[in-house]
Amino acid sequence: MNIHPISPVYDKNSKILILGSFPSVKSREEGFFYGHPQNRFWKVVAFVFGENVPQSIEEKKEFLLRNHIAVWDVIKSCDIEGSSDASIKNVTANDLNLILNTADIRAIYVNGKTALKYYKKYTEPCLRRPAICLPSTSPANAAWNMERLVDAWKMICED
Repeated sequence: MNIHPISPVYDKNSKILILGSFPSVKSREEGFFYGHPQNRFWKVVAFVFGENVPQSIEEKKEFLLRNHIAVWDVIKSCDIEGSSDASIKNVTANDLNLILNTADIRAIYVNGKTALKYYKKYTEPCLRRPAICLPSTSPANAAWNMERLVDAWKMICED
């Protein structure tokens, strides 16, 4: 059983919530979201908000809070082989009320279809709030190049 090791990033000014499924091995090792160098999350959101790509964990946290973004994952614990989404079993979901009771979240986004699948199964029935699915920034989503990703993700700053 793998337990989610990374605390959510949010504050009372967060307006949008972006949820992944469960951190990759690299992210778990680094101790922060989207830690794999091939994951395009930080490049995409930096481009969308017209900023430089944050490098350190501290810069990433500051970037998120400055842009009113909360980040966490749908899954609190699960069985997973490496970073393989397809191998995820025995899921326990995170309690998003931790964030929702603090911040006025206007929109919930999920980063990819795996996050959407687990959000719909475990979270949406409790919260009764739909999530908007954005294309995954994972390197496994090779069908989406940077330009297409940025185009799709632009909606997060229009909220």
